[in-house]
Amino acid sequence: MKNSKEKKRFIILGLLPTFLLYIIFEIYPTINVFKDSLYKTGGLSGNKTFVGLDNFKILFKDPNFVKAFQNTIFLIVVVTIFTIFSAIIFASVLTRENFAGRNIFRIILYIPNILSIAVIASISAAVFGMDQGLINGFLRLFNPDSYQNIPFLGDRNLVMYSIAFAMVWQAIGYYMVMYMSTMSQIPEQLYEAANLDGAGKVRQFFDITLPLTWQTIRTTLTFYIISNINIAFQLIKALTGGGPDGASLTLLNYQYDQAYTNSAFGYGLAIGVVVFLFSFVLAAIVHKTTKRDVVQY
Repeated sequence: MKNSKEKKRFIILGLLPTFLLYIIFEIYPTINVFKDSLYKTGGLSGNKTFVGLDNFKILFKDPNFVKAFQNTIFLIVVVTIFTIFSAIIFASVLTRENFAGRNIFRIILYIPNILSIAVIASISAAVFGMDQGLINGFLRLFNPDSYQNIPFLGDRNLVMYSIAFAMVWQAIGYYMVMYMSTMSQIPEQLYEAANLDGAGKVRQFFDITLPLTWQTIRTTLTFYIISNINIAFQLIKALTGGGPDGASLTLLNYQYDQAYTNSAFGYGLAIGVVVFLFSFVLAAIVHKTTKRDVVQY
């Protein structure tokens, strides 16, 4: 009995500092965001006017907010699908296939993940640039006399696709390594048995590799969907600043502009509340819809 009480006391004392830090730096600021979103305030000044839910009523009538919301959903859907799908395919090939230069491909695919967002933005600008961009330079080779440069980052219809491409390129390597770690633990005997049964590599992928990797895919899927919102903010801030004419704004970019550029701090926090609730609901939906029975071997 004494040892049990001492063990509980030790656990409580060990967790208490972390719990207190979590309350101070996570719970308390989150509660403050919800509270201050009910006020109208200029910048970080102490002058506040209680407006209730007026900030939220304005939100859904604000065309810039609606556009930012649409852009956020676009990046979550398109970037997540292409990133996770590509990472799974690359991981499967680089784990299962034995060919010359396999390790080189692993390094090449992983390098973008170790680069900062500022570097990713600089590389993307060099690739998609209108005058000296790599893509325009390549296309100009086929028609040097009459070729018109394509403004990938300056066209309202192309800018989000360019940003999506950069985000996919940046993230593939990280998730590929995670999937490779799981796939490398799958017993080789399962693939040998499948070969004896006449199953091809595509069938093996869907019947063995994918089911036994699903729990890792599920975890990373939820994680990436949420982190996607933050990564998009950083990349867009460094690459386009939300332009042209707000065409590449996402929720966090619009929140930042309202709170710290336009000094509409309460309105910006209302956007933050929407981002928080949207992320929470989205994570819950993904967690629920991707739930499968754990496949064991």
